Amino acid sequence: MRFMMLMIPLGYETAPPDVQLDPERVKAMMKYNEALKEAGVLIALDGLHPPSMGARVSFATGKPVVTDGPFTEAKEVLGGYWMINVKSREEAIAWAKKCPASENEIIEIRQVQEIGDFSEEVRQAARGFEELQRGNAHRAP
Repeated sequence: MRFMMLMIPLGYETAPPDVQLDPERVKAMMKYNEALKEAGVLIALDGLHPPSMGARVSFATGKPVVTDGPFTEAKEVLGGYWMINVKSREEAIAWAKKCPASENEIIEIRQVQEIGDFSEEVRQAARGFEELQRGNAHRAP
């Protein structure tokens, strides 16, 4: 089962574009990342720049509208993620509990939807989705 562990650092929604990371915190997180890798459960991981460097595209009017960050209505934002492959939700939770997160960080755990989770009608509508996943190799900008 694939799970995404989403890092939600409280206060990151107002972080400036040039936010600086604490090297000691990065070292602790790297140790955790290595443990995930050594256990054979890590699929992917990435950190995200703050919302002040992002943009949102909304469709409320039926046409795309672009809003540059920061976003005043944001309460919680993602700071990064891990994609892991484990046997159960409980194992995903166990890994999240081992993270050296600080008191202002939350990890949300979400199971990835598999095509087999859906009805035959939905599987037919999504025909070709699995090939798209396999063909989506990480590309450098």
